[in-house]
Amino acid sequence: MSEIVIIGSERSEAGIPAAMDILRRGGSALEAVERGLMLCEDNLADHYVGTGGLPNARGEVELDASIMVGSTRAFGAVGAVKNFPNPISIARAVMEKLPQHALLVGEGAEAFADSLGFARAELLTPEGKELWLEQLRSIPKESIEGENTKAMSGDLRYRLAAIDLVKRFAPHEGPWGTINIIAKDRSGEIVCGVSTSGYPYKHPGRVGDSSIPGAGNYADIRYGAAACTGRGELSLRSGTARTVVENIRHGMSAEEACMDALKEARNLPDDFRAELRCLALTADGHHGGAAGMEGSTYTLMTENSTEPEFRPRKALL
Repeated sequence: MSEIVIIGSERSEAGIPAAMDILRRGGSALEAVERGLMLCEDNLADHYVGTGGLPNARGEVELDASIMVGSTRAFGAVGAVKNFPNPISIARAVMEKLPQHALLVGEGAEAFADSLGFARAELLTPEGKELWLEQLRSIPKESIEGENTKAMSGDLRYRLAAIDLVKRFAPHEGPWGTINIIAKDRSGEIVCGVSTSGYPYKHPGRVGDSSIPGAGNYADIRYGAAACTGRGELSLRSGTARTVVENIRHGMSAEEACMDALKEARNLPDDFRAELRCLALTADGHHGGAAGMEGSTYTLMTENSTEPEFRPRKALL
């Protein structure tokens, strides 16, 4: 019988205790990961996932999520989903109920969720809306209301302001808000899940690494699972999650595998560089993480844990 363990990125502690309860009762890693991420998505104090997530430049909250099963490498994901508070559950439904596909985006993903009876909800909270408006107010008026915009409609001027916001937005200080949870159940199954509202004030329709296998999420029961947080465009370009798992395959520890993958991504040119982090759980239950700055942590619970533990990630200086 395999030892159960669950790890997650910063702020996953909102859902990991409930996920561990599922594992202790003999539940599956798939059930545990979904439940843990749902609780994170429902945490209104968190502005980087689910309800309360920060909107795109148009003021609309768009959510991405994915889930992957290590034994079969079955994968389900959604991207740019509006008005559904728990995209991780829709991602699981894509994997299980629409196995001829792996990823649905936008209106198609929303229609699929409607067909299964998922409840719609308003995702933009008053606090999230005010944070977005503050960013719009920061754009100099003259940058969008010059001679060439006098005859334009208010809607068009507003759209120009939104595009200008995307161009001006500086990389966020501290960890980007994607939440990862990776679980190993008593059968030895490993499942990895990711949920996010994405790059704050992003261009409408932007989908990051969280919906893409091998980039933000990857699981292979033979070796382990990995997931990423932060500058998703970098992990998309370097295949960071898959690189971590391949590194484990070739004998690296979880921490070493994450460090090497971050070094690979660091070598890519990027005018909008921001921090990238990764996290890994090996097939035999070892775990580790790496980050681009000191002081970063990940969350851990084992069968004997009474509460979430916070472990340091290795810093790539």
